[in-house]
Amino acid sequence: MTKDMTEGNPLLLILKFTLPLLAGNLLQQGYNVADAAIVGRFLGTNALAGVGASSSVQFLILGFCIGTCTGFCVPVAQRFGAGDYSTMRRFVFNSFIITAVIAVVLTALCAIFCTQIVELLATPDDIFDDAYIYLLVILLGIPFTLLYNLTSSIMRAVGDSRTPFLFLAFACFANIFLDIFCITTLHWGVAGAAIATITSQLMSGVLCLVYMMKKYPVLHMEKEECHVQGNLVKNLIVMGFPMGLQFSITAIGSMVMQAATNNLGSVYVSANTAASRLKNFTMCPFDAIAAAVSTFCGQNYGAKKMDRIRQGLRQGVLAGIIYGIVIGIVVIVFGRQMSMIFVDGSETAVLDASRDMLFYSGFFYWILGILIIVRLCVQGLGYSGRAVLSGVVEMIARTVVSILCVPVWGFLAICFTDQAAWVTAVCYIVPMCIYCLKKVEKILGEGDADGVQSSHGA
Repeated sequence: MTKDMTEGNPLLLILKFTLPLLAGNLLQQGYNVADAAIVGRFLGTNALAGVGASSSVQFLILGFCIGTCTGFCVPVAQRFGAGDYSTMRRFVFNSFIITAVIAVVLTALCAIFCTQIVELLATPDDIFDDAYIYLLVILLGIPFTLLYNLTSSIMRAVGDSRTPFLFLAFACFANIFLDIFCITTLHWGVAGAAIATITSQLMSGVLCLVYMMKKYPVLHMEKEECHVQGNLVKNLIVMGFPMGLQFSITAIGSMVMQAATNNLGSVYVSANTAASRLKNFTMCPFDAIAAAVSTFCGQNYGAKKMDRIRQGLRQGVLAGIIYGIVIGIVVIVFGRQMSMIFVDGSETAVLDASRDMLFYSGFFYWILGILIIVRLCVQGLGYSGRAVLSGVVEMIARTVVSILCVPVWGFLAICFTDQAAWVTAVCYIVPMCIYCLKKVEKILGEGDADGVQSSHGA
């Protein structure tokens, strides 16, 4: 079911849109949590370290895929809000073509250079084999990741965040079953965990695609709409690639941080893996609120309703700050206990280090809420190039702290690396968002919201 967000109470629309999306994000993170928990419990902390040793690279590559698919659907949301359904369908068709090309090229390159990637991260010898095999299998599943994220993003662009959640819920439970089966029955080790993950992603992607083709009349394409069009391809690339690069550029800083952590030994790699899985899980509401605000702003931009854009952004940021304060307190108080999901209680050194990472992060969660929501608002308004610069700022901050501070303060510096990146990026993105809102107001005041997606890449 599609949903027009250009009419009605903005806060209620955003929250209603957020809830199934949040549940879906939690379940998607459930893939990683299930892998880490089952690996850590059944295969030990070295295997857990192997799974986590390349997590920054996974974020770099899969983040590009996810970000690109999200960006592709900005013009879809704008054309849906404007009621221009024919152009919307043309965007959808061309987005599938570009995504298929990305899947082939990226999968081939990653498979060829997987060994070099693991070596680049300074992975310890005692976990190198596990890190390699896990990363290789995950990267071979890139087409499945792209399929789910593109189809689910299209659904959300037309206002349906509930259906992707339902399919993802099914896939997540399948992932848990396959994890246990592949590890405990087939004895495939960390490869089994990776195979379970990509198989589950394939399930959710196929289900979304079939449902979308059968149940959304507004997306049923005419023959003349199914052609590659250069101007639409250009617009999609301008919107999608900067968003994908934003994730990837941010991940470059995370890779430097990962390499610095790997140099500290497998105990800290295990701790970082456990803490990072928990942090990613607790950050899901930020992503869900941000996606809702982005879709809301995109549709209302297409409908030329500036007041609703401002109102939706304010209410979304407030919701993010409130959640950030609450979840920050939770991880500060219960970080060590939460880490025991992944690590046996006898591994005291790993648990203590994981607790420290979560403790220091908890005080800064509310800032992260502002960063993610404002950044996706800028993206939803069509200024993908300006949004990607916040990723550059994050990358620089993480890199500086990892290179200059970790050799001096060790793991304590690792505990503050993310926070330094969040604070620095917020100092950039908030003033930039205000600037973009003023530009949008001027454009809408001149009565020209058409073709906006082609002019805001920078």
